[in-house]
Amino acid sequence: MISSKGCAFLSNSGLGGSSNFSGAQRRVSGPFRVVCMTPSNRGGDKSGSVVMEIETPSTPLKEIRSDSAVADVDDNEISSGGPQDVYGEDRATEDHFVTPWSVSVASGYTLLRDPHFNKGLAFTEKERDAHYLRGLLPPTVIPQETQVKKMIQHVRQYQVPLQKYMAMMDLQERNERLFYKLLIDHVEELLPVVYTPTVGEACQKYGSIFIHPQGLYISLKEKGKILEVLRNWPEKNIQVIVVTDGERILGLGDLGCQGMGIPVGKLSLYTALGGVRPSACLPITIDVGTNNEKLLNDELYIGLKQRRATGQEYAELMHEFMSAVKQTYGEKVLIQFEDFANHNAFDLLEKYRSTHLVFNDDIQGTASVVLAGLVAALKLVGGNLADHRFLFLGAGEAGTGIAELIALEISKQTNVPLEEARMNIWLVDSKGLIVSSRKGSLQHFKKPWAHEHEPVKKLVDAVNQIKPTVLIGTSGQGRAFTKEVVEAVSSINEKPIILSLSNPTSQSECTAEEAYSWSQGRAIFASGSPFPPVEYAGKVFVPGQANNAYIFPGFGLGLIMSGTIRVHDDLLLAASKALAAEVSQENFEKGLIFPPFTNIRKISAKIAAKVAAKAYELGLATRLPQPKNLVEFAESCMYTPAYRNYR
Repeated sequence: MISSKGCAFLSNSGLGGSSNFSGAQRRVSGPFRVVCMTPSNRGGDKSGSVVMEIETPSTPLKEIRSDSAVADVDDNEISSGGPQDVYGEDRATEDHFVTPWSVSVASGYTLLRDPHFNKGLAFTEKERDAHYLRGLLPPTVIPQETQVKKMIQHVRQYQVPLQKYMAMMDLQERNERLFYKLLIDHVEELLPVVYTPTVGEACQKYGSIFIHPQGLYISLKEKGKILEVLRNWPEKNIQVIVVTDGERILGLGDLGCQGMGIPVGKLSLYTALGGVRPSACLPITIDVGTNNEKLLNDELYIGLKQRRATGQEYAELMHEFMSAVKQTYGEKVLIQFEDFANHNAFDLLEKYRSTHLVFNDDIQGTASVVLAGLVAALKLVGGNLADHRFLFLGAGEAGTGIAELIALEISKQTNVPLEEARMNIWLVDSKGLIVSSRKGSLQHFKKPWAHEHEPVKKLVDAVNQIKPTVLIGTSGQGRAFTKEVVEAVSSINEKPIILSLSNPTSQSECTAEEAYSWSQGRAIFASGSPFPPVEYAGKVFVPGQANNAYIFPGFGLGLIMSGTIRVHDDLLLAASKALAAEVSQENFEKGLIFPPFTNIRKISAKIAAKVAAKAYELGLATRLPQPKNLVEFAESCMYTPAYRNYR
């Protein structure tokens, strides 16, 4: 603690306060010292120790011994700034420069304003005495469990989801451990609040709701200085970075700098669901401009007001970023690409997967969670993956990523070449069915799916001709699975598998109610965003959610705890199988092909263990020796938000 009676300040005339220096001495430009008087006991024996010395341009910083002579502040002498105006608050004007500086100690008012250590009313009587909190808090001591009850009631009082989101973000800024404890204890209720679908609206309105900066913003202005920007982040032991350039936020399009809500939300789930320490997580937005006219004309937009950089300029900025991350945080930092546009997403993943530990959640995470749902669904419909025909609406990152992982698993199960395994997987994009006659105009990531077939424009015609057993939507086109389409796929299959994966809810290809009613209650349905239970013909159906949050927290934990240096496709397959194994018979009876989120931390630990085991098997893990029980080791590595006791 620093008090006016316990500290003496030497300063030049740019800082308020006075000393017994002469006027000539005060005019000399030199360093000023902040000396904190720390009494050895409560009696009055005071000895000075230097807390801070600030260097000025003309005088080098010198080491000051703790027993150096220090001039006393003369409280009786009134100077221009007042005797207590040591920060220059009274004298500071727009044309009078001051130096922003602070000394932070984890006590008193400062402690209550530090979200990493603040416990609110949970500070014990002993802690209140030891850390100078008497009088700064009401006298009642309330345990964390009671605080959780109070906060969930506070969040529930809001009817608008965005207000709930803002209440949660405010809590995260005030009391980090309470935020995560609340999220873990009420994960099914709060997951849609801190992530999809509410985070989509939050990103759209990020400029107007922006209060506290979270994460790092790296724009074109920082080109050539990214290494310095990374060093500005206070935490040095970073294990996971989630980065976006905001060009394709969920199904909402280009939101530019306002896409920061996605990395922030993803990393809160890394901690809550996967147990990665909050201090080890770093959200980053790469701001290269936006092509969103509405944002460019919005005075509240927080990003660069210019058209998106492309080509060499974009590539150079990203390469500088990737190099700086590796130089700053080392070989084993996980870089998760999030919501990049198709053309950049595939290129970045391909370019850096052999040199960095990179993971694209839209391509690989979505694929892993959907494959898990399909493997689980086989217990309801029978057969193997190779026995089914798959039709996708949407041929972007998610669609082609899911298709490729399905083909890879079929290839491994049947020992057939990957090209042959792809033959039962068909994709429809905005121009219709992807067929070989279109190869000349297709983007490179679509070409493997161009099979021999006559052109087909409409989705319903593709359903009738391809006759899929599985219909998957990744198009971002709301209500694209019409009644005609659902009835068509239902007429072909006794139990059609319909996955409507686009986010947020408004972009979902069909609702749970539509899928169940149009299929006469026979569909096995899952969606990207949550839908409430549906009653049809006297039976209640509980729609599953193919949420990437099932996979990426445990997947990331597995990479971290094993010290894995590269992501291999077999690690994704291991995660899928681990998740599918967690679906119980009770879940199947409700129509679920994913387990409930209530037990997600244990599920994440099991996924992490399987991922780590595969990494050790492939020789990609560097943490040696391998732990004997990987599940127990994963659980022991997981962050817990319970309050710590302070000395």
